Amino acid sequence: MKTILSISILWAMLASSQASVIAPGAKLAKLAGNFAFTEGATCDPQGNVFFVDQPNNRIMEWNVAGKLSTFMQPSGHANGMMFDAHGNLIACADEHNELWSIAPDKTVTVLVTNYEGKYLNGPNDVWIAPNGGMYLTDPFYRRAWWDHTTMALTNQPVFYLSPDCKELFPVANDLKKPNGITGTPDGKTLYVADIQGDRTWRYDILSDGTLTNKTLAVAKGSDGMTIDENGDLVLCATGRTNGVSIFNPAGKLIDHIDVPESWSANVCFGGPDRRTLFITASKSLYSIKMSVKGANLTK
Repeated sequence: MKTILSISILWAMLASSQASVIAPGAKLAKLAGNFAFTEGATCDPQGNVFFVDQPNNRIMEWNVAGKLSTFMQPSGHANGMMFDAHGNLIACADEHNELWSIAPDKTVTVLVTNYEGKYLNGPNDVWIAPNGGMYLTDPFYRRAWWDHTTMALTNQPVFYLSPDCKELFPVANDLKKPNGITGTPDGKTLYVADIQGDRTWRYDILSDGTLTNKTLAVAKGSDGMTIDENGDLVLCATGRTNGVSIFNPAGKLIDHIDVPESWSANVCFGGPDRRTLFITASKSLYSIKMSVKGANLTK
């Protein structure tokens, strides 16, 4: 007689030989709900977490005191976001395929509007290198708020925006649909998830922002992702496994967090000590205590 194990049990067995990075006894907590679709989780220098309710065209804030508020509405249908070293919230503004810089006083500066005169596919997620250069994924997902239905570009690239925000150019053109993106705090390594190719790739970053030495990091793709202080990759699971999966630098599964939603879109470390993992999942925001800090922490 064959025993059929659940996906969750199988993942737990695979991870059992590795030390967990989830805090002992920690339980997943639902912080807020009733959103249309949550995405774009990121943390400011104080540990407050910002995320988007994208279809409702607003950026939300969950502060360190546990209070939820609307930070900006409308928000350009913002998607992926990250704070830069100056306290500006860099946002993939999906409404008009742009990249925005939102100052602390909520003044918006549009950093990117097109590439060689053609509108972008739809900036999805962004990672800011220590030198201020920005890497953004540009997959094509048709949006209800667009007045176009086709791509202007010939592919779905990863772009690099120079630190002075004057040069935008593709640095990866061979992924099927790049989505989640993150990098190491030393600025030497970039990780990009190919959600359609179901793989996460590692690149070495050169001094001019270009990429080299593409290698397989994890044999799995994701939507959003982040990295912890040990170099573990935290991926929003896709396919047959929902929730969040954590892989060590060797690409082996060490933890899996089940999330009771149909889709987990993005993750970030936040809170006063940066040891809480926040998860944007479908119509809700969740958190769980970790035994490690996030790696990319704005100071």
